[in-house]
Amino acid sequence: MPGIRKQKLTTVSVKDKLDRNKIPNHIAIIMDGNGRWAAKHGNARIFGHEKGVESVRAVVEASGEIGVKFLTLYAFSTENWGRPPEEVNALMGLLIQAIENETEKLNKNNVRLGVIGNIEQLPIDVKNKLFKCINNLKSNSGLTLILALSYSSKWEIINAVKKLAVNVQEGKILAEEINDEMFEDYLTTKGIPNPELLIRTSGEYRISNFLLWQIAYTEFYFTEKLWPDFKKEDFFEAVYNYQNRERRFGKTSEQIVS
Repeated sequence: MPGIRKQKLTTVSVKDKLDRNKIPNHIAIIMDGNGRWAAKHGNARIFGHEKGVESVRAVVEASGEIGVKFLTLYAFSTENWGRPPEEVNALMGLLIQAIENETEKLNKNNVRLGVIGNIEQLPIDVKNKLFKCINNLKSNSGLTLILALSYSSKWEIINAVKKLAVNVQEGKILAEEINDEMFEDYLTTKGIPNPELLIRTSGEYRISNFLLWQIAYTEFYFTEKLWPDFKKEDFFEAVYNYQNRERRFGKTSEQIVS
């Protein structure tokens, strides 16, 4: 009606409720549900993986906005090599495309790139693109985005044990000197703090061979949303949920308060 001024509706984001002094330093994500999302929409599985790249972009941006220092994404496990060859080839092609398309934006947003996993298993063209991107972004000082590619926690731990055994055999270290800190130096995550929060999408309640050593005291957050449907607000909701938990590390609530 004339003379009546319409009120502008404002949407309050969960981001505004976050305590900026309690942002997790390192968040890890098991990005699950691309195939089911594609099937739900009547498309081939690779379409779901393509759509999932948008969610990757969203959580990278969201992490930068709230000051997360490390973001590790479980992009491809060693078990994924057992999928149909056409899907694996399509995933490798999509990975190359994503690296090429996102490098400029990552650089603009001051993001560094890292990788963990059995990289030698990756196709040579994927490795070349990957390391070129890592080199181009190495001077950035903001968020460190870590891609877990051809990654398996069991592989990582066994690989570390083998290296330790060789050094003991060669007399470089003594067996009784081995402790948590030394062992972590032999993992692919050397120099990276353990994640405080692990997010898994798609309603599955498994760790799927991901960062088994590193998540000893990590908080878990599971959501029913399929990965392509996981957006910034969902990410902020996971962080807000984390901030409202009590982290005791084996101590009592009374000890934490005191």
